[in-house]
Amino acid sequence: MAAFQDHQLEAFPNKVNLKPSPTKSASFPFEVLENLCTETATSLAVAMDSWFLLLILSLGIAALFKAIPGLMSSPLRQNRKLPPGPLGLPFISDFFWVRKSLADLEPILRALHAKHGPVVALHQGGSPAIFVASHALAHHALVQSGATFADRPPTGSVETMLTSNQRKINSARYGPMWRLLRRNLTAEILHPTRVRSYSPTRERVLEILLERLRADEQDRPVVHFQYAMFCLLVLMCFGDGLKERQIREVEEVQRGMLLNLGRFEILNMWPRLGKVLFRRRWEEFYRIRHNQEDVLLPLIRARSEARTKAKEAAQDKDNGDRVICYVDTLLDLELPEEKRKLKEDEILHLCSEFLNGGTDTTYTALQWIMANIVKYPAVQDTLYDEIRAVIGPGAVLVEEEDLQRLPYLKAVVLEGLRRHPPAHFVLPHAVTEDTELGGYLVPRKGTVNFMVAEMGWDPKVWEDPLAFRPERFLSNSPESGGGVEGFDITGSREIRMMPFGAGRRMCPGYALALLHLEYFVGNLVSAFEWKPVEGDGVDLSEKQEFTVVMKNPLEAILIPRSK
Repeated sequence: MAAFQDHQLEAFPNKVNLKPSPTKSASFPFEVLENLCTETATSLAVAMDSWFLLLILSLGIAALFKAIPGLMSSPLRQNRKLPPGPLGLPFISDFFWVRKSLADLEPILRALHAKHGPVVALHQGGSPAIFVASHALAHHALVQSGATFADRPPTGSVETMLTSNQRKINSARYGPMWRLLRRNLTAEILHPTRVRSYSPTRERVLEILLERLRADEQDRPVVHFQYAMFCLLVLMCFGDGLKERQIREVEEVQRGMLLNLGRFEILNMWPRLGKVLFRRRWEEFYRIRHNQEDVLLPLIRARSEARTKAKEAAQDKDNGDRVICYVDTLLDLELPEEKRKLKEDEILHLCSEFLNGGTDTTYTALQWIMANIVKYPAVQDTLYDEIRAVIGPGAVLVEEEDLQRLPYLKAVVLEGLRRHPPAHFVLPHAVTEDTELGGYLVPRKGTVNFMVAEMGWDPKVWEDPLAFRPERFLSNSPESGGGVEGFDITGSREIRMMPFGAGRRMCPGYALALLHLEYFVGNLVSAFEWKPVEGDGVDLSEKQEFTVVMKNPLEAILIPRSK
């Protein structure tokens, strides 16, 4: 967790003629509001009784009339330092936000950036949501002014319950709790020594994946990609010894929650009144949440009991073949300010975060990379030749120690992340105090969003940005950032692309994700020749789920390589 020349116009129609015409530019905010009101009225009329519709309309009209005098003299209008953007109206703009994902807003944001520049704002009620599409400004905010931009905005009702009141690494406010949780993850699980200890697990999961691909006659490898990533992260989270049934159950409940998060956004409106107005959706949310608890809590308790028995037998937890898992570190973790250990629900939500962060995004990136390898045979041939030269003619599998000698493999992975980031936006940032960015005011109560995909596709930085060309990372041109070995994926020196974010809130598992992608892509190409299904080709259209996935999942014919 986020390609192709012949795909440019079809996949990205909003990239063409982005500059609004003079006529439409003047009415842009009102066209958006007109469409929004039409959609909202239709949905409400279908979903709710007439009495509720009248209530909503009454509240909306009252809020609008109440807001008109304030809008005319609002500091947001008077203070010209705020980033430009369409006018936000109370109540109506709230509906806009709960009904539209960031993916739905991308065409609007592209038009706004084309008109106003790299920093624009949309308004959620009275709070601005600022969107940044500039590499230089992103580096200034996230790296040079990292502490100022390192906070997170408050969560809504749903997120509060799913994060134990923001006690997760991704959602925690910038402070001691965030530092403690992040340090535990990076020092205990993501430390290079610990990552090497999971090498046998990766080998075992790879064997499972290759066996299932050989046995599959449906030419649909995606389902096996997804299971492999879940299998790997579940074992790292809960330890060895889990059965396939248990792994499948974890996969099912996690996917169920992820794919429904967007539908639950409306529950954040009017937390108390919404319990009545959106009763059925609240019931669905609680059902999915309880399913998650029913699956994950027994795994946490089983690991805790196994540790207790090991201690009673006077066995050191670091001895023998037993490998430390993420749950082990959470069971040992103490909160010094509260003088207690983590509660069960807090451990559950941290485990859920670990699984989501390491499975869905990595699986999505793996599918996009393999889709490009199938679509462009020259890329596959070059990669296979490099692999054979490194591992030798008699070997079949790529070992982890071989990865450092495979620069083209690294370039293929980097190009896949640039061209198809699993997430087109990083998680929202918040500032700890009023500050300035690009000449505009960033207020303390506002949120700041960085447009990952736009930075990776910027023609000012990347030559022919919509083409899939791994070679761009092998050259010494300014575009490559020093070649594959010298390319700064963290953005510490400069931000050229940021699939993992940047600065203090950068994804702590970026190195593990790169390892998994290089290891599995290398072995998938080493073990099979990948060809498109005859007559179909590879459809590279996008669809928004929890991540940006292929609209039509990859289909390919796999031919086992001869030794």
